[in-house]
Amino acid sequence: MTEHIIFAGAGGQGIMLMAKVLAQAAMINGRYITWLPSYGAEVRGGTARCMLTISETKIGSPYFACADALIVMNQPSLMKFLPALTEGGLLVVNTSLAKVPKPAKKIKMVKIAATQIALDLGNIKVANIVALGAYLSQRKLIAKHTLIDTLSEMAKAVNPKLFQINKKAFELGYNG
Repeated sequence: MTEHIIFAGAGGQGIMLMAKVLAQAAMINGRYITWLPSYGAEVRGGTARCMLTISETKIGSPYFACADALIVMNQPSLMKFLPALTEGGLLVVNTSLAKVPKPAKKIKMVKIAATQIALDLGNIKVANIVALGAYLSQRKLIAKHTLIDTLSEMAKAVNPKLFQINKKAFELGYNG
């Protein structure tokens, strides 16, 4: 099992954090990972993307040309990275900030208003975790409780108060 995932959005939307949480949870589950971040010229507001590979075997390179899954948080990222999604791949799209055109190839699509859900929770910054929940509900690469435990551990290092809202955001994304 190897999964190539592109996370993409604007700087400040938590793209790197979303990928880092999934990568950390995958490592806890004994998977190999590569994490390749890429920032646009501006960090906040510019393009941000991250390529994450999760595998049961060693990974030769962090770069890949075709993605098995694409998680996009805004329209420019959707238009830029949709062509990299493989036939039959999974697209998770934040419909609060992106309108999905009719895809040219057969894909599985999960539409979730991640930004609106985050606003309803009272913190726009958890939209990334909503999208991550939606992804993990489709791709059972790791156990749900492992990701929640990872969120808890990462929040403890920064601000333990953030865990509860992130857990709620993840659950709302996961349960769709």
